[in-house]
Amino acid sequence: MIVYLNGQFLPLEDAKISVLDRGFIYGDGVYELVPVYHRQPFRMPQHLARLQHSLDGIRLANPHTAAEWAALIGELVARQPFAHQGVYLQVTRGVAKRDHAFPQDVAQTVFMMSNPLATPSAEQVASGVAVVTAEDNRWRRCDLKTISLVGNVLMRQLAADAGAVETVMFRDGFLTEASASNVLVVIGGRIVAPPKDNLILPGITYDAALEFARDAGLALEVRPVPRAEALAADEMWLSSSTKEVVAVTTVDGRPFAGGAPGPVFRKMHALFQQKKPQPS
Repeated sequence: MIVYLNGQFLPLEDAKISVLDRGFIYGDGVYELVPVYHRQPFRMPQHLARLQHSLDGIRLANPHTAAEWAALIGELVARQPFAHQGVYLQVTRGVAKRDHAFPQDVAQTVFMMSNPLATPSAEQVASGVAVVTAEDNRWRRCDLKTISLVGNVLMRQLAADAGAVETVMFRDGFLTEASASNVLVVIGGRIVAPPKDNLILPGITYDAALEFARDAGLALEVRPVPRAEALAADEMWLSSSTKEVVAVTTVDGRPFAGGAPGPVFRKMHALFQQKKPQPS
């Protein structure tokens, strides 16, 4: 695999960073994942805008312009043998003596790699997936896509321990998100999404789902969703750059919403297949 590190494209095994990198010592950095279909990035301007939001949130300068990022991502995509890719990019505050305060005049560490894009299987699309639920005990800046992900890791492991794909979280009695996905529900035929605030990641796929719904004339609403309402919804979906949109059909080991993907999900899934990049 060819990766990118600090200005060079090189084999993965040759990519090395210092143990004093602040990403390693403090988790002091941010990341993005850009889905690529048929070698065409999907909604890259939105991903780069979110990267900028995350960098601003941790007071770290962006090492590249949007045009430079696009060129680097395009070059990395071209160097891979597979057509559908998930391009991971990470920026840390760089290498410095261990001190909590920001170092001065230190170059960022910029790393990118691309793996085959792992979208939901045909069985998951047809039958839905299982989730567990938990109280959201992470920090209160979940809108920043930082590499300090131990809270999300612990939540995701709850799902793995139960043989589920995700942990759907609630904070103070309201739906937030899942450990690596946004969560939307359908109530009375209306798509209902938690508001984008500091308690959830501003999902690019979340935005795409709402945009596609509006364009198709589907009813939707953005508002706080109480736990009881979410768990009594007609449908529940997970959305992310790799999951696209997938239906939840089991919650905490019990069938949810009849145990099968619902009609609004089927419409949304079809819209995603139409809207994402097609073979050129």
